[in-house]
Order: sequence, then structure tokens, then C-alpha cells
Amino acid sequence: MFYDLASLAKPLVTAPLALAFLDLDADRRWSLGFHDREVPLTARQLLSHSSGLAPWRPFTGESVAAQLRRPVAGHPLLRPATPGLATYSDLNYRLLAELLQRETGVPFPKLGASLGLLPAPWSETPVTLPDGPDAAAWALATESPLPARDPHLPHDANARAGMTGHAGFGTTPNHLRTALARWVGAGWPIRMAVETARGEEGALWGLGLQRAFDGPGRIGQLLSCVPEGIGCQVIEAATEAAPPPAPRPEGPQGAPSGWWFHFGYTGPALFFRPSDRACLALLVHRRGPAGELLDAETLRARRWQALRTWGTRPR
Repeated sequence: MFYDLASLAKPLVTAPLALAFLDLDADRRWSLGFHDREVPLTARQLLSHSSGLAPWRPFTGESVAAQLRRPVAGHPLLRPATPGLATYSDLNYRLLAELLQRETGVPFPKLGASLGLLPAPWSETPVTLPDGPDAAAWALATESPLPARDPHLPHDANARAGMTGHAGFGTTPNHLRTALARWVGAGWPIRMAVETARGEEGALWGLGLQRAFDGPGRIGQLLSCVPEGIGCQVIEAATEAAPPPAPRPEGPQGAPSGWWFHFGYTGPALFFRPSDRACLALLVHRRGPAGELLDAETLRARRWQALRTWGTRPR
């Protein structure tokens, strides 16, 4: 089966390229059009989502800076960043892609393909998902029409229109296994798994990965059963059956676990443990039994079930 990796492009493609080609602490606000910004804008901030940019704007060919100067109607994707906290934003990685193309003179899809993943348009069609919240936010933020669907382009409305940096790559399980071995072998996730910025809802961001926390009902505790020395593993859960509910988080968030992670909007997930360079990738999708788009909690249950089943099987 072929999967749209969605935002897993951030840690698997954009972050490694930024670490390879960009000065992380150079001030980029002028070159990116943020002429009225009072503080520096750096690649390090963009990688750790600590730039203070809003979560999302539609990709219409207009610059991010120009879009953010205009007021928009209320929608969770269009809200301002939370002052003083890292706010997860696709715009950070869109700007990183712009910087990378300027620095290298190479189109972003070609840069990404050099890391072993498949840039859209794809010859194979990934699992089809209904449009998500970005389609509704699009109409509130611009008069430009929503880009047409194409079975060989990513599901994300921005990526369909050409947005780079945060989406646009796909894979099969075998292809991803090879790409992960290269990713870990080159040392990229070790460089990403460094505590850089405190985020919303207690998140802790590195340079492209987020820290997992322990505690009942939390992903870090589930991952604690994964033994040492597993290498790179890809877990495919190609089903649309409704999973049992995942345990609800109980009490305050626990201590940071030994794992870092990233989620993709279309369902896949990535986990990395620096202590032994273990890497787990989940290939699941968020389409339900009736073809509906799964909500975040049901998708969490699907991921939880896939991880728990793998982590408890005989070795």
C-alpha cells in the first residue's frame, strides 16, 4: 500500500536539509519579508516552532509575511501563536523550504528525493481521505479557490497547491524502511532530539521532533515497553476497522520519556529513541469504516492499538 506521509515530511525531509544547508542562527526576517518584525527570525526558531507564527495560512503564491499582515476570520488553524510558547505551524516549514531553495538553487522536491522519499505527483495513489479542517480554513483566509483534488497529489490542500516544506512526500513500507535506516545512519534525528523550546499544552520541541512524556494514558509510557536494540521498524496497520478506545491520559503529564516523535495529519507517526537510535514508524490512515475522516481521538486509538500490538508480540 502507498501512503501520503503528510507532515512526516518535516522531520524526514525538511529538518535534515535545514541542518545540512542553513546557518541556524542567521537573522532571516528581511530576506523573508518580515520587515516590521522587531526580533530576529532564524532557522532554529522555524525548526522548533518557536518563531511566533500562526499555525497555518493557505498557499496561494503570496508570501507568508504578506498573508500574516491581514486579519482573517476565526478558525483554530488561523489563530495567532500563543505568546511565549512554541506554536506548531506549517508556516515555519514553508519558510524553511524557501530558504533551502534559495541557498541551494535546487527545487525542494528534488532536494527531498535525495533523502530517499518519493515527492508528489506519485505514480501510485495513496489511501484517499476526505478533506479536513484546512479546506474550511482556506475559504476563510482567501478568495482564491480551493485547489482541485488529484489522486496523485497530497491530501493537504496547501500541498495540492504547491506548498513545500511540510508535506508532499509518500512511501511504501519497504521504501520507508530503507529511508529510515539512512535517516538514522546519517545522524539526523540525534541532532533534532535536543530540548529547544517549550510549547503549548506542555509540549517540548527539539529541532524537528517533539518529546514524548510518561504517565498513564500517554504515548511515552506505551513506548516504554519497546526493548533496546530494535533498529528501524515500520509498523503497517492497513485497516479501516474501528479500533477500541485508547486509555485516557490520567493526572498531570509525567516526566520526559526517552522517546521523541512526530505525527502526520493523514495518520502516519514517527518515534525515535536517542539512547540506542531505535526508530519506529507507523503507517496508518485516518479514514474510518464508512469512508469518513477520523477525529483526533479515534486516530489516537488506531495509533495506540498498532503500537501496543507490536510492542507486546513475542521476540
